[in-house]
Amino acid sequence: MPMLRLESFHLSLPTTQLLRRLELQIAPGEVLTLMGPSGSGKSSLLHWMIGDLDPSFHAEGALWLGQRRVDRLPTEQRRIGILFQDDLLFAHLSVGHNLAFALPASLRGARARRAEVERTLDDIGLAGQHDRDPASLSGGQRARVSLMRALLAQPQALLLDEAFSRLDIGLRTRFRAQVFERLQQQGVPTLQVTHDPADVPPGGRVIQIGEGHA
Repeated sequence: MPMLRLESFHLSLPTTQLLRRLELQIAPGEVLTLMGPSGSGKSSLLHWMIGDLDPSFHAEGALWLGQRRVDRLPTEQRRIGILFQDDLLFAHLSVGHNLAFALPASLRGARARRAEVERTLDDIGLAGQHDRDPASLSGGQRARVSLMRALLAQPQALLLDEAFSRLDIGLRTRFRAQVFERLQQQGVPTLQVTHDPADVPPGGRVIQIGEGHA
């Protein structure tokens, strides 16, 4: 996987400077955490990175995945996965088919694809729930399905916006460790926004918005 790199990023509203001179380098498999008060521009940065920034904001900067500059590309060509606080599961698909939707085309054969989905359901504590209606899941269960769906799509970089916030404390600790281990194994550079210091992986870097960047 390539490195994710942000250069000279500035973000503002018509009368307010939110972020200035923000520089980030995230190595393959690293989870970098961005923290700061509400309204400081953290989530807006993530929206800009995927090409979905509200037009009321003004942003400048360059976003690179390895040697490829991606901020000038359409969203679907950037290969950047994202998870916001809302899970956004497909209501018309079962739990298993929500996960299968993200599987890469390179995984061929119905049996192989079903087996991968079943392994994933087992990993997140939902074994045997392939045909379940997503609407019947708890908020924490929906969050787990949504997060694993993003990972199954094999993004070249991943953005997390309070992705673990819907989980209870015990499950949050276990599932977070599983996710970070998988990201490291797959070599996915990851930028997460959170208000909870416990979400920072052991030894992980933290950038605090407001210390020279806002």
